[in-house]
Amino acid sequence: MAADISAGRLGRDGLIDAKVAADVLDRVQSEGIETVRIVFADAHGILRGKTVTRRALEGAFTAGLRAPSTLLLKDISHRTVFPIWSKDSDAPMTGASDVLLVPRPETFTPLPHAPHSALMLCRVLRTDGAPIAFDTPTILQSAVDRLAARDMRAVMGLEVEFQVFVPVDAALEHADATMPPRPPVTRGVNQGWQYLTETRYDAVEPLLDALRRGAEAMGLPVLSVEVEMGPNQFEFTFDAADPMTTADRAVMFRTMVKEVCAREGYLASFMAKPRVANAVGNGWHIHQSVTDLEGRNLFVPVAEGDLSATASAWIGGLLAHARASCIATTPTVNGYKRFAPFQLAPTRIGWGKDNRGAMLRALLTPGDRASRIENRIADSTANPYLALAFQILSGMDGLTSGLEAPPALANPYDDAAPDDDTAGALPATLGAAIEAFETSSMYRAALGAETQNYLVRLKRAEWERYLASISEWEQAEYFTAF
Repeated sequence: MAADISAGRLGRDGLIDAKVAADVLDRVQSEGIETVRIVFADAHGILRGKTVTRRALEGAFTAGLRAPSTLLLKDISHRTVFPIWSKDSDAPMTGASDVLLVPRPETFTPLPHAPHSALMLCRVLRTDGAPIAFDTPTILQSAVDRLAARDMRAVMGLEVEFQVFVPVDAALEHADATMPPRPPVTRGVNQGWQYLTETRYDAVEPLLDALRRGAEAMGLPVLSVEVEMGPNQFEFTFDAADPMTTADRAVMFRTMVKEVCAREGYLASFMAKPRVANAVGNGWHIHQSVTDLEGRNLFVPVAEGDLSATASAWIGGLLAHARASCIATTPTVNGYKRFAPFQLAPTRIGWGKDNRGAMLRALLTPGDRASRIENRIADSTANPYLALAFQILSGMDGLTSGLEAPPALANPYDDAAPDDDTAGALPATLGAAIEAFETSSMYRAALGAETQNYLVRLKRAEWERYLASISEWEQAEYFTAF
């Protein structure tokens, strides 16, 4: 079987590991898998793809699958926001032409909540096999490769918050099927506001057990399951790993949680700041360190309170490009509502020593191989491939440019602190983040003009739709006043 796959188009072009693919075919047969969902993360980190039957899987391994290129050109409402039909279009792909989905057999995992089915991530290429520069896993792999060229590797941790609700009105009427659809009406699964308390955990243990077991069955190494700060809010943490593995885990976990919860009669949301009473923000705290090729952590300080040269430069790079990086770490209009004082989310560009109010929380101890920097700016809607790539590119620019970390913030929420004048403000809106990214010469050089323009076009479409909408605040403020 491996020989047959090697002789296929993907095998001949070196785009697939034929032996691993053959092993997957054997598993599918022996475990009674009926369908395989072959999926990729779009620009927003949402999984899209095709489901093939058992007998079609070998064909997917030999020749790949075709899918419309518009899947890469849609905003979150599922609108295609590039002029693909225009004769003089500047769209990166036109005419709803095809792309090639190339399965990654090493990511094959049966789905515990759908035992007859399995999930497998794939690469997205042009039909001639060429890479697509603005495909987000491609962006991440390129960043990883550039760091490796410096004889360094990044280690990233996954720590993600989300909320679970009970739908009261599922919004399934025909009139609700708009773009985007009308959001369901929900109530809570518990009263909440009892951070890390035993009784709140026990009350929702059956649900959290289902999610934990689902993650573990998919090979996702869960470290902790926690009742978080806000009502109906939970957090899962996982083993640290290389950036691509961490990003793969993030998209698989997010999808698994939403699917398991839906099957159990719940609605899971990773929205940065849901518009429900008493909701708090959902953050994704990106733990990161850099090692040499032998695995020695280059962030470990020599003495307590010091920064290694690598850690100092990496912090300097993350801070220097924080505003431009927000298009990846805080990619939605809603995400900027999470930046509020005293809510354990940052409001300013700066770092602190084990300070959860700072954008960067330095957890650096002499002799501790787990020394790391925790970037608290990202939220749970971030595309993991893009967010991690931007961490690497920013930190690496700090190394290349010889940047150094400014003084640590004593009080990250005190704008008047005299020793904090190096800390600037984070973007207040997605519009400001888009502008910062669009004018970033570092990102233009690192990503290329095509990718920079692609991300700007995609996010600006979302921002302009938001500006064109009439909010409840406007209706209340002006409807009867004039």
